[in-house]
Amino acid sequence: MDDIPRDRLTGPLRRGAVKKHVAAIHVSGKLTLLQRKLSNVLLLNAYDTLISQSRHHIDARTLCLMIGYNSNDMETLKQSLRGLAETVAEWDMLDAEGRQEWGVSALLSYAKLKGGICEYAYSPALAEKLHDPKVFALINLNIQRRFTSGHALALYENCYRFIRTGSTGWWSLDLFRRLMGVADSPYYEVFKHLNAKVIKPAVAEVNKTSNIVVTPELRKMGRSVTDIRFRIAENPQLAILDLDDGEGLRNSEVYARLRALGVSDRLARQWIAEHGQDYVRRKLDYVAGQGGVKNAVGYLTAALREDFDGSAPEPGVSPRNPAPPRSFRARRLERIRDLAAARKPTQRDADKRLFMARLDAAARDDFERHGWMSALNAEAIAAFWEELHPGAFDGLD
Repeated sequence: MDDIPRDRLTGPLRRGAVKKHVAAIHVSGKLTLLQRKLSNVLLLNAYDTLISQSRHHIDARTLCLMIGYNSNDMETLKQSLRGLAETVAEWDMLDAEGRQEWGVSALLSYAKLKGGICEYAYSPALAEKLHDPKVFALINLNIQRRFTSGHALALYENCYRFIRTGSTGWWSLDLFRRLMGVADSPYYEVFKHLNAKVIKPAVAEVNKTSNIVVTPELRKMGRSVTDIRFRIAENPQLAILDLDDGEGLRNSEVYARLRALGVSDRLARQWIAEHGQDYVRRKLDYVAGQGGVKNAVGYLTAALREDFDGSAPEPGVSPRNPAPPRSFRARRLERIRDLAAARKPTQRDADKRLFMARLDAAARDDFERHGWMSALNAEAIAAFWEELHPGAFDGLD
């Protein structure tokens, strides 16, 4: 699938008989935790148009929200953006023909804040590299926000890209120090200090905070440590952080009944994810008890949408023309529609890009078709708007 094998070292460390991994891009200089989070969010926001557009925009307050910086202190945001513009990104890798390529660029070519909007850009060369999935792995923003240590987040970023292969491959200690942003400190040239202050705390936080578990392994020459690698496995205790791939839903009795009725795979999973299995089961039982229904799927769709099941009408509602009460989900969707409509055009565009950055391919596809009314993403959409507008759904119960 990849033009460049992911399990091969670049540069002089490559050995024909020994397959290894190495990070293709690293950042020289030390990024603060806030700057590292900011860099990731800006990239995620721009990722889809990295090559096609030279400038990118994001709502400044939304940007602060996405990095877990709930503050009106724009000066701190300015300082962080300034730091990214002054930070150098460097790559050293093989091109498609197997030739060595080295390059260097500022992490951001420029950034500006105007009218509550952050505008920024990458150099064309760096944008091309960042857009290559063989080079850069996008990380889950919900996980990123949990980190409290810049070293831990840096370790997570550089390990997570190798989750499928189970190991980072061997890194020289010099490269590892650069990846952690401590290459300029003589203190960390001593492995005892590097291990105590960077490796052990970072490993502990990654294993406690994220969806992976990493285990460091050392290689020595004599008594001196020369290289380090990290074994990587999924964290079973935090597997819930990952989006469901649908397999769990497909094994349920409710899913089987929906499919037997003629409901498509995707729609069946959407309904179960949005409404829950008990709710869908009750509607299935209701439709099954009606008899003579020519379009069972259409009838079930209406029952789910309008939340009716043939129960007695509420006082004051005519039994001849019952108006079923609108469900909580319907009222919540209406509130989301109103919240989105109240945003400025630039904000609406930024909101959609930020939300899509959280989604996997299937969920993103559904959101692109249905927008904020996407049933597959109903709970994630509600959580997103609750973050933007705390208390947005108060009083809907």
